[in-house]
Amino acid sequence: MSKPIKQVHLAAHFPGVNNTTVWSDPRSGSHIEFKSFVEFAAAAERGKFDFLFLAEGLRLREQNDKIYDLDVVGRPDTFTVLAALAAVTEHLGLTGTINSTFNEPYEVARQFASLDQLSAGRAAWNVVTSWDAFTGENFRRGGFLAQDQRYARAKSFLDAARELFDSWPADEVVADKDSGVFVRDGLPGPVSYHDAHFDIEGQFTVPRSPQGRPVIFQAGDSEEGREFAASTADAIFSRHGTLEAGQAFFSDIKGRLAKYGRRPEDLLVLPAATFVVADTDAEAIELAAEVRRQQVSGQTAIKFAEQVWNRDLSSYDPDGPVPEIDPLEGEHTIARGRASVRMYTDRLATAREWREIGAQHKLSLRDVVVHTTARQNFVGSPTTVAHTINDYVQADASDGFILVPHITPSGLDHFVDTVVPILQDLGVHRSEYTGTTLRDHLGLPVPEREGREDAQVAS
Repeated sequence: MSKPIKQVHLAAHFPGVNNTTVWSDPRSGSHIEFKSFVEFAAAAERGKFDFLFLAEGLRLREQNDKIYDLDVVGRPDTFTVLAALAAVTEHLGLTGTINSTFNEPYEVARQFASLDQLSAGRAAWNVVTSWDAFTGENFRRGGFLAQDQRYARAKSFLDAARELFDSWPADEVVADKDSGVFVRDGLPGPVSYHDAHFDIEGQFTVPRSPQGRPVIFQAGDSEEGREFAASTADAIFSRHGTLEAGQAFFSDIKGRLAKYGRRPEDLLVLPAATFVVADTDAEAIELAAEVRRQQVSGQTAIKFAEQVWNRDLSSYDPDGPVPEIDPLEGEHTIARGRASVRMYTDRLATAREWREIGAQHKLSLRDVVVHTTARQNFVGSPTTVAHTINDYVQADASDGFILVPHITPSGLDHFVDTVVPILQDLGVHRSEYTGTTLRDHLGLPVPEREGREDAQVAS
């Protein structure tokens, strides 16, 4: 029996200013003005994407005790932007990253439930933890938690939020002909949640939305993160960009679901993916090389190297050889607030690898950084990119992709106008929205209520 053809899920990440964007390109616009978000969302909705994703920036990153130059634009509040976008979009899902380390369940649940109501069931929450004390300095409680404690708090946080979401029954309001007033079919029951992390006793103020409760995303790739996603999430982000790595991650995460009483289709795997599309494959390859050079200036190459070497390399020439000096081991002090620092778990081995690449191919430090930090997943003509994306999905390397353009806000336009029609012709991407909620778009059912029994109240 042949395997059924999977539908390709597509989403769009508004990246802000970082090393995936080319802010110097004349087509690049503001990363903070609302019109940029509107233009970006309109392109995603025109392409019948599932959702727009907005990451969270809780602090400007620093390197050598100075604000990292690609961060100076800042990032506006996630809820404010998504709520505003709810008013100018009709179908597009609205996904935001909100931290579980420095927030409180009631506040976050109320904000997401409100967004879900305002958007008629299109909200999603990417539940993350914070790993560094540097970010925590912006918050009253300060500090940070060890990895096992972060995920324990995150699970408790999400459990408490679900208690709040589910304390309301389905929002059904009918007219009582005898009294001439409206009667709500049940009002919220009390919420009582107590554990080592939270002590909540009260009632929730926002009724359930058409999709029941917001969709839950998770982005952790550690063992704890994978288990957290398998037990609680509706979708998981992934950084595994190759076919083989994607298939391994897909198989691993789907294989964890059964012990939690879940089916493989209950959790979607959605890697982030960059792309470069041109009229021909050759033109796209040439353009991709140009984009990478724009993304990694000489100054940026030095910044990347400092994150590996854990020392000041400002005196080095980015167009010279890879430094022969070894990295400093121990606590990372050169860069603060950068998640990428954690990717280099063995700095000595990484430095050795970079030197070998540079020597073998006669590459400068900048060229080595361009080579080793490449993020372009799909490069080619519209036909090549469409078929490659579909091949990944059908081969169970993912359920779809969250696209990250290198130009903001117009970077989605060419993809939407050229690649999406080919996916539609292949029959693997919708031509029109058939549902109204984000759960409809993702093929996820409305979840059963898990909260307390309803209080039998009519008004």
